[in-house]
Amino acid sequence: MQMNPYLTFDGDCAEAMRFYERTFGGKLDMMTFDSSPMRDDIPKGHGDKIVHACLTVGGQSLMGSDTGPWAPFEGVKGMSVTLNYSNADEGKPIFDALAKNGKVTMPLQKTFSAEAFGMVTDRFGTPWMINAGPIN
Repeated sequence: MQMNPYLTFDGDCAEAMRFYERTFGGKLDMMTFDSSPMRDDIPKGHGDKIVHACLTVGGQSLMGSDTGPWAPFEGVKGMSVTLNYSNADEGKPIFDALAKNGKVTMPLQKTFSAEAFGMVTDRFGTPWMINAGPIN
């Protein structure tokens, strides 16, 4: 079994997923509503939105889509995407990239359980936790 986060966006999925691709690396595939079998059922003006995106990094996937016209966007609630790195030097540039134009809720710092741990909500509204390196 494999578990993968599936994020929902309010019309900026393509921008967010391209940002994640630049930040994490990997391979990104995206499909718009217009290029999907659903194209005839989507109201005008929504066809260029993303019906499905998948960023594959190291055998793991981060997936997402824009909300459909049938469901209002309510934001991300009650969860965070956690990234684990072997040490603080690996985690810091990722934390900094996610924090740019976002909101840091806990600065990246040494904690009782990690060499570096921090929490940030990126500019797209996705909450992240960075966990880097165990405490010796």
